[in-house]
Amino acid sequence: MANQRADPHIVKHTDGYYYFTATAPEYDRIVLRRATTIQGLASAPESVIWRRHASGEMGAHIWAPEIHFINGKWYVYFAAGRTDDVWRIRPYVLENASANPLTGTWVERGRVNVPWDTFSLDMSTFVVGGVRYLTWAQAEPGIATNSNVYLARMGANPWQITGAVARLTVPTLDWETRGGVKVAEGPAVVQRGGRVFLTYSASATDHNYCLGMLSASASADLLNPGSWSKSAVPVFASNAATGQYGPGHNSFTVSEDGQSDILVYHDRNYRDIAGDPLRDPNRRTRVQKFYWRADGTPDFGIPVADGATPVRLKSYNVPDRFVRHWEYRARIEAGVQPLADSQFRVVAGLSGSGTVSLESTNFPGYYLRHRNHEVWVERDDGGAGFRADASFFRRAGLASGSAVSFESVNFPGYYLRHFDYQMVLRTAPDALGRADATFVLE
Repeated sequence: MANQRADPHIVKHTDGYYYFTATAPEYDRIVLRRATTIQGLASAPESVIWRRHASGEMGAHIWAPEIHFINGKWYVYFAAGRTDDVWRIRPYVLENASANPLTGTWVERGRVNVPWDTFSLDMSTFVVGGVRYLTWAQAEPGIATNSNVYLARMGANPWQITGAVARLTVPTLDWETRGGVKVAEGPAVVQRGGRVFLTYSASATDHNYCLGMLSASASADLLNPGSWSKSAVPVFASNAATGQYGPGHNSFTVSEDGQSDILVYHDRNYRDIAGDPLRDPNRRTRVQKFYWRADGTPDFGIPVADGATPVRLKSYNVPDRFVRHWEYRARIEAGVQPLADSQFRVVAGLSGSGTVSLESTNFPGYYLRHRNHEVWVERDDGGAGFRADASFFRRAGLASGSAVSFESVNFPGYYLRHFDYQMVLRTAPDALGRADATFVLE
């Protein structure tokens, strides 16, 4: 979505705009852009709302800005070092009373009163049960890690914390300590169904970078570390098949219609980095929809390949089931795991002629195709036969014009449809057949 923009934060405001800020690779300024759509942010004009100091505090390593609207004003949380000690990184806050944060004056509100005068960064804020919290990453004296994740209540002002400070997690697991560092940083919160999910980034900022997750009941004492449980494995990580490496430092937003949850993150589209990863400028901001499992936990899937955004084909008449591949056979199923088995990219048809093909997300180069009137996910062999079998005319849904159906190119009148939960290529001669051949793209 945006090249050379790391640590992205996107917020949808009540004024109908999305606001987007991120780390610029020069580490010297805070940038902001807005648009009425998420994709519009990619080409929206960017403003510099603040620059680093020429000397002293807030003079180096301007990192990870987040923009929040609190009590009628805009606030940007960010981390900064000193010109005479660039690694003396601490969290700071800017305030703007203008309705449009691209106008008005940004006032420096100073450093947040975190509990130790140590390396600290990545401050974020959220509200649960009417209580506003601040969460951040910090190096704690006596603990041999680069950073841990902490939580406290917000004080009387948005640049203060108050009361007890909770240490929520320390990086101890293998996937949190790769690349020679022990890192838990970049906390971000999403809530649903009375539960709070806090994602955080772990390991070195190269291809090892990944997301872990803590979860707690919204009714629990969130300042009690025992209220939180930790994922045993990363919830979002590099994927060689899709060519995406080091996904992390995420935030969350929602789609324009408010119906879909969106994961915002950065990664690189190559694995090997020459020199210090922090000096490589090519972390870029990406967005993709995520889903919710039957147990109420978020399912982020995998970082998808560059190009068309994947969709899921939800059965029109069995709406808890999605088209997925299993041992390369296509069928419809509920609760698909892994999620990416049920994600496909609608791309230009392999046989041309105004057709589309459905490419697997986790097996790029593999497509839904019919063979002996069964539907499989198989690799494009470049042959005309395969390409015809894997190409379809996208039609208005046979059972609902708001949905879609896919008619075979080489078997006119035959459609992708399910039968006994298996995907087949058949005609749709009656109401049941038309419903079986209709899918909702989401």
